[in-house]
Amino acid sequence: SIIPDRVEAGTFLVAGAITHSELTLSPVVPAHLTAVITKLQEIGAGVVMEAPDCLRIVPGHSLTATDIETLPYPGFPTDMQAQFMALLTLSQGDSTITETVFENRLRHVAELNRMGADIRVKGNIALVRGVPLLSGAPVVASDLRASAALVLAGLAAKGKTTIQGLHHLDRGYEKLETKLLTLGARLQRSPNPMTPIESKLGVSNQKSVSSPTY
Repeated sequence: SIIPDRVEAGTFLVAGAITHSELTLSPVVPAHLTAVITKLQEIGAGVVMEAPDCLRIVPGHSLTATDIETLPYPGFPTDMQAQFMALLTLSQGDSTITETVFENRLRHVAELNRMGADIRVKGNIALVRGVPLLSGAPVVASDLRASAALVLAGLAAKGKTTIQGLHHLDRGYEKLETKLLTLGARLQRSPNPMTPIESKLGVSNQKSVSSPTY
């Protein structure tokens, strides 16, 4: 059988944490997400294994800072670095994210700062100081994971966020908007293509989303 995409599963786990929403994901391979789950738990989110191929994210009331260093598998994946940066902008305290796998993987910092984040870059290290809230703003996605991070930030931000460059997103996620809409998000893809994302990802009670396989 084809293995479920651990990065998409991790992205949805962060979506639950950043919007304080409880989500259930299936099918997933929890063993492939160990580093991601560990960091979510350090930040203050709960991750429960409901079944061998099913995870539930139970967000905490307040999230706290942590330090992340990207590493080859089974370390923390570089492909989850941008999504966690979005999450840490809204966590209490100061976090550091050290990118050791690829160069030029911090271009989303300027766009998150445009939304009210407080992030400084020193070489391959991003220093993230948590802020009380993010505000919607027009932003541009520079690559695949940056586009996912901006979508997550837009879901948690106050007001409307417009993201340009969603062709990057389409390279790595299948029907992401459809799944987020199913979970209660308010977003719309415009034909130009610009995507306005308004308000938070609202999930009433508990809902499930299937992670596609490739």
